[in-house]
Amino acid sequence: MTTVAVLIDHRDGAVTRPSLEALTLARSLGTPVAVWLGESPSADAAAQLGEYGATEVRVVDVADARLAASAAAALGAASDDADVIVVISTFVTKEIVTRLAMTTGAGVVVDAAGAEIVDGKVEALQTVFAATWNVRTRIDADKAIIGVRPNTTQATPADSAGAGTIIDVSVDLPETRERVVSVAPVEQSDGTPLAEAPVVVSGGRGTGGDYTLVSELADLLGGAVGASRDATDEGWISHEHMVGQTGTTVTPALYVACGISGAVHHRGGMQASGTIVAINMDPDAPIFEIADFGVVGSLFDVIPQTIERIKERRGA
Repeated sequence: MTTVAVLIDHRDGAVTRPSLEALTLARSLGTPVAVWLGESPSADAAAQLGEYGATEVRVVDVADARLAASAAAALGAASDDADVIVVISTFVTKEIVTRLAMTTGAGVVVDAAGAEIVDGKVEALQTVFAATWNVRTRIDADKAIIGVRPNTTQATPADSAGAGTIIDVSVDLPETRERVVSVAPVEQSDGTPLAEAPVVVSGGRGTGGDYTLVSELADLLGGAVGASRDATDEGWISHEHMVGQTGTTVTPALYVACGISGAVHHRGGMQASGTIVAINMDPDAPIFEIADFGVVGSLFDVIPQTIERIKERRGA
């Protein structure tokens, strides 16, 4: 059966939810093995990877996986026998898999919403051109690399857990003129990162700069706070919250747009969401063209009522 290597994203030793989604997808393509860059995972992390189907956890102790050349070499060594490699589609992994493809001749598709085996070849599913087209791309190369977006696969444990056996992999890292000079962590808000959140509540110009209600609704739904470019340009909220073609592309199960008109820039970053709810005072706002549910009204009237009803239902 096809071996599918999955590059695991981990933070402070904990496996991220999108990595579990990637393992779930990998099970539909073949037999998944997990690739872990860095110090060996804890027993709990290895067990969790096994729970989601990983037969092996291949560990490459790379001193600095932030260097794309080193990470690409490490991933290549750990996935040498794999016909398919699955990664979470991020700016960092796109550079890693591009470098790996150059040395292996693999075919690469990034920002995929899924993948299937058709006639013995991997076919990736994508939404393109600001989510206005759905396309299927077949990879004819012997090795296929798929970068999958978070929240496009429902993470579910395997019917039969994998062994999750830890295997150390050695690699000769290439010489590189790159080096990390300094690291300055950007202060992140609490909760799930925007790109990985299953629920996103975004506010635009209609908030007038007041994100209190948007944040309250996002917290209540267990989601993240997003924003339009207008709102971040005004300085009402930091740019890390911007959803759009030049910001973060999100694909949550639920997207709530509050006071956002729905310009092409914003739609391109969220149009592939599962269910879209729009709240806007302008009944002709473009956001209503793609919304599954629309409410014409002020967010300052609608959101408090929404919060109240959700709390009532949960308390019932």
